[in-house]
Amino acid sequence: MPKPLGSTAFLPLALLAASSMPASAQDLAPPPAEVTPVADPFRQYLDQVQQRAIAQGVSPATIAREFAGLTLNQRVIDLDRRQPGNPQSTSFSPFAPYQADHVDAARIGRGRTVYQAQRARLASIERDTGVPESIMVAIWGHETNYGSYTGNFDLIRSLASLAFDGRRRSLFEGELIAALKMIDRGVPRSQLKGSWAGATGNPQFLPSIYLRLSRDGDGDGRADIWTSDADTLASIAAYFVDAGWRPGQPWGVAVGVPAGFDRSAIRNRLVSPRCPRVFERHSGWRSVAEWRALGIAPLGRALPADDVQATLIEPDGPGATAYLLTGNYRVILDYNCSNFYALSVGLLADAVAG
Repeated sequence: MPKPLGSTAFLPLALLAASSMPASAQDLAPPPAEVTPVADPFRQYLDQVQQRAIAQGVSPATIAREFAGLTLNQRVIDLDRRQPGNPQSTSFSPFAPYQADHVDAARIGRGRTVYQAQRARLASIERDTGVPESIMVAIWGHETNYGSYTGNFDLIRSLASLAFDGRRRSLFEGELIAALKMIDRGVPRSQLKGSWAGATGNPQFLPSIYLRLSRDGDGDGRADIWTSDADTLASIAAYFVDAGWRPGQPWGVAVGVPAGFDRSAIRNRLVSPRCPRVFERHSGWRSVAEWRALGIAPLGRALPADDVQATLIEPDGPGATAYLLTGNYRVILDYNCSNFYALSVGLLADAVAG
């Protein structure tokens, strides 16, 4: 039964104790010290982001809702700090083990199933964009194993945590604001799941890429790269067009290098401002006709036209399979700047297409 309002049962213990003390003791007792709340640096940072996001057009209501109760995710910070920096070692890991893991029979088989099931749609997109059907499928296969796993990290929390950490603040804060813009456009927060670094959907687009290049491939009025195959493939093709894909050229061709080949004569003497360790493995550029004259011979697929410019890479060193790479290979590198990734995408595309 509730106590009557006049009962002392509801008085705080400190007040009960004070009421039982003599008046003189109460007069001498010091006032309780004020407790100053400890500022939360993460919340302070979010307040700063809020102002910058509003200045870029994000709805204040969206920010208030999505930032409410947001907490730091230390796990994504730890994952980011484990990423390789710029190692001084000049040695490289062999490509063959990576190839075996990423261009395996299961991925090829499933890719061929997807390829056949989507042929009409793929053919239409290739006609419109010039991006090969098999390349679209291979990107999808590499990024999320054809949509079987797209990640379960909450993008807003991950990106806010990574931006707060500060190691790559300009990148992650920009992506955080882009993710808020996606929500303003109608993408539900529940759909914004992905990798710890903020990539989402079947093609694993960062939010800024989604805003710029995602496409509505099925005509329903929204670019759904999470559940729509049509939108996924159209968006991948749009990315490749934007990155400069040249229709009618392969990404590259497996080749054999003759014994006694003088590699010093073809050494690349330029230093790339982007991904220098990736590009330092490539030779200088020559025309296919010049490579042919140097004794470079195709292994299986024919070489491109003689006037096509190409560069040579030997991912497993002399004596193993080498590849002549066209400018389209660099478009794949734009998606993920890793030679192993780009070579595997190209080889998976070739295997899927048969």
